[in-house]
Amino acid sequence: MIRQPIVAVLGHVDHGKTTLLDRIRGTKVVSHEAGGITQHIGATEVPIEVVKEQCGDLVKNLTLTIPGLLFIDTPGHEAFTTLRSRGGSLADIAVLIIDINEGLQPQTIESLTILKQFKTPFFVVLNKVDRVRGWKPIGDNSFMRTYRAQDEGVRRAIDNKMYEIMGQLYDNGFESQRFDLIKDFTKSIALVPASAIQGVGVAEIMMLLAGLSQRYLERRLNVSIDGPAKGTVLEVKETTGFGTTIDVIISDGTLHAGDIIVLGGRNGIVQTKVRALLKPRALEEIRDPRYRFETVDEVPSAAGIKIAAPGLDDVLAGSPLMSATEDIDQARSTIMAEIRKFRIARDTTGLIVKADTLGSLEAIVGTLRRKEIPIRNADIGDVQKKDVIEAVSVAEKNIYDAVILAFNVSVSEEIQEMADRADIPVIRSDIIYKLLEDYEELLERMKREEEERKKMGLIYPGKFMLLPQMVFRKAKPAIVGVEVLAGRIEPNRAIIKGDGTKVGKIKGIKEGDEFLKVATAGKQVAVSIEGPTVGRQIEEGEVLYIDMPNSNIERLKEIELAPEEEEVVSFLSKLKKKTLLWGG
Repeated sequence: MIRQPIVAVLGHVDHGKTTLLDRIRGTKVVSHEAGGITQHIGATEVPIEVVKEQCGDLVKNLTLTIPGLLFIDTPGHEAFTTLRSRGGSLADIAVLIIDINEGLQPQTIESLTILKQFKTPFFVVLNKVDRVRGWKPIGDNSFMRTYRAQDEGVRRAIDNKMYEIMGQLYDNGFESQRFDLIKDFTKSIALVPASAIQGVGVAEIMMLLAGLSQRYLERRLNVSIDGPAKGTVLEVKETTGFGTTIDVIISDGTLHAGDIIVLGGRNGIVQTKVRALLKPRALEEIRDPRYRFETVDEVPSAAGIKIAAPGLDDVLAGSPLMSATEDIDQARSTIMAEIRKFRIARDTTGLIVKADTLGSLEAIVGTLRRKEIPIRNADIGDVQKKDVIEAVSVAEKNIYDAVILAFNVSVSEEIQEMADRADIPVIRSDIIYKLLEDYEELLERMKREEEERKKMGLIYPGKFMLLPQMVFRKAKPAIVGVEVLAGRIEPNRAIIKGDGTKVGKIKGIKEGDEFLKVATAGKQVAVSIEGPTVGRQIEEGEVLYIDMPNSNIERLKEIELAPEEEEVVSFLSKLKKKTLLWGG
């Protein structure tokens, strides 16, 4: 049997995801959303008759056997990255919304990364064409018909904005083209200009969803209606009259009231029996507070359902679900293997990662792996004493990895104090993008501080030449004009000749009427030197070096120096070995 394709709608905040879904399903969900931003994943079933009605004559030559479309309304706001990640992983096909006037934004790029990670086919809706100067609606839901009715200047402006986004997509590894110009949809991403608020482009969007699903996803959508149910938990929440319930997308098989289901929990496997299946009617929203649930005996895939059952409090959002009428042990081991994929425990060095759901943990671990950042332990739940202890053991091997990342979880005052005492940074955020940004900033700061610590008390390399005809006093102290050839020279530094002979010590440095604490490469200054006499121990035109002990040379090798400074350090190192002054 062919099931409905599961459709995810992704994109940057305020680019028009919920408004587009409202147009498709004819509801006004956005009107009772906090701040107009989607806060929970919802699912909407759109029957094939409604799809055909919205497409009009665009699908008259298509044979559609899919029973409809099941939309997951995945939030686009950065704070809800975990839900979007789950939406991406569930989807058979996705629609990525981009504001045609703003182009790719950080969340757009994150969405592209998630779609690529889960190998989800998708096309792009270039929303808000109605904001292009001079645009005039004609009361038609087809973009192409409305586009042809526009003035030439408006059409050109839309085309130019589209070409700009095509370039941005190309920079992110995607070939793209306007949908009606594509010959092979497996090689180019289709672009559909649209206006969600006016309903323009909805006909083409529904045509592409139905047509591409029918053509490329038929084998994937062919499910065994009689097989055990498989799905993913979207949310765990209290429902009046039912206690703790779970919102689930069933993607395969059929779930029956009374079935035993196996899911992932905070402390291992959760096994329970379905008490009630609560299914929304077509074109109604799971999360609509006005909705009265319909109790059903069974739910074939694909469908968004609410399950009431005992013992659901421990269930993890993002967990896979399986019904197990016969082989319960097999179902338990399958679910456990899926959960362990992202709940990492390693003996090597690396970060400690704590997150609120499997979806968010998956997104963070995936991002860290792409950046080749090591992970010592990744798990679900609040930061605990054992996490700090583990980070302390990491610090013994690598101080830069001894960091705890806490995504959308609690860190008690006691645990924070423990981490502070142990000098373990805890980075907290409910935005993945920000969490990783803060970690990278911390890393830079730690490296800078380490560099500064290494530099404390260091003698820096210095190479300078006594300028000819610039001898102001020959001795007690000698005062000469010099040019700093590399590194720096400072008062109270011992100096040596090129053969290692000790010469004396710099007493002071002067430039014009000003005494200097340091003179760097390229400067010509007057220097007073205690010890030598010009014409005896030192000569005009001679090159001298700042002297330093072996231990200082070794420390200099650990810090970042200019190439010419490195040359001086290398020269001194060889010189000291040669003259048996090593170990000074």
